[in-house]
Amino acid sequence: MKIDQIRVHLIRLPFCLDFSHSCKSESYSDNIVVELISEGGKVTGFGEGAPRTYVTGESHETAPASIRHLLNPAWFPWDLEDPAEIWAFVDRLPDEKEHNTALCALETAMLDALAKTQHCSAGEYFSSKFRTDEIYYGAVLPLGEKKRIRELSSMIRTLGIHRLKVKLGGDLGENRGILEGVRQGFNGACELKADVNGAWTLKTALEHISLLKQQGVSIIEQPMKPGDPDLAEFSVQARRFGLKLMADESVCSMGETLQMLVESSYDIVNVRLSKCGGFRRSLKIVELLRSHKKAFQIACQLGESGLLSAAGRMLSLLCKDALYHDGSYDQYLLKENITKEDVSFGYGGRAGPLGGVGLGVTVDPLSLERLKASPDVFSVSRP
Repeated sequence: MKIDQIRVHLIRLPFCLDFSHSCKSESYSDNIVVELISEGGKVTGFGEGAPRTYVTGESHETAPASIRHLLNPAWFPWDLEDPAEIWAFVDRLPDEKEHNTALCALETAMLDALAKTQHCSAGEYFSSKFRTDEIYYGAVLPLGEKKRIRELSSMIRTLGIHRLKVKLGGDLGENRGILEGVRQGFNGACELKADVNGAWTLKTALEHISLLKQQGVSIIEQPMKPGDPDLAEFSVQARRFGLKLMADESVCSMGETLQMLVESSYDIVNVRLSKCGGFRRSLKIVELLRSHKKAFQIACQLGESGLLSAAGRMLSLLCKDALYHDGSYDQYLLKENITKEDVSFGYGGRAGPLGGVGLGVTVDPLSLERLKASPDVFSVSRP
């Protein structure tokens, strides 16, 4: 397969409702889409990334420059015949998170195009050792007042979902209302994780322990900012009460994973394609965690289009041993999408393979054009 041109589109996907957490209040998602044109325009592959400054340092504004940076190396495979060439390209890049979102978009576009050329699913390029045909996604709740949280929880309960991640902030009273609203909406019958997005200090974290135990929270995701020296102390105290800590923003690369294993304050790692740099890097992190008998979940960046949701679905189905799966929120979160297919999960959070070739979805060019955040398209032609 000869790659002729690579285009970058900046898109803005509007949400059905405002979604707040401790780092940001969002009514839309600014994402990056890579369009790879090959074989004289006969085959087009697409990939997506969701840049978040508070995760990898990337933004909507820096993403095009990151793509240009990734295309600079002489070893970029403009002539692509085998997925091993994609892995070799990724493996030669520095183990840095600063371009992970852009790398995810570029790598998934390459996989999508190559698999379409070879008339197969991109999932066939990966080991089937941990493959499954069925997973169950959980749901996620934003920061909000107690009444709204109760209403959203009741709605989620009607979908047959019992695994829930709830966003918490730094205010103990507000968080108490959120957790009480969840329990009321579910009539107490749900499995709870709390996601703090690094909003707590040690003092705040310790103040929350009794509340978390009282409300049946089992896992706390990213309680403090990456690098907080007090994390080790909180980890000790949390474990005494049977609480487990999950790393998210703290672990975006292989180097950060190794550091996390040495420090041993976290019990679980949140693996997401966009923050970890695509399939190759995500699966290498997963393999390292497996070798150390560390638990992990496969999740998403909120606001992914059906394109990245499809890639995330593929990754989840390759990881039947993941502790949790979060993603495929398309119809529940987005007002508009760029894919013709609906990648949303079904009743109870159930989801399976999408079928078809490539990533299993078709990008609608009219929707892509309508949802562009900028009229300009950054492009690089074959040298």
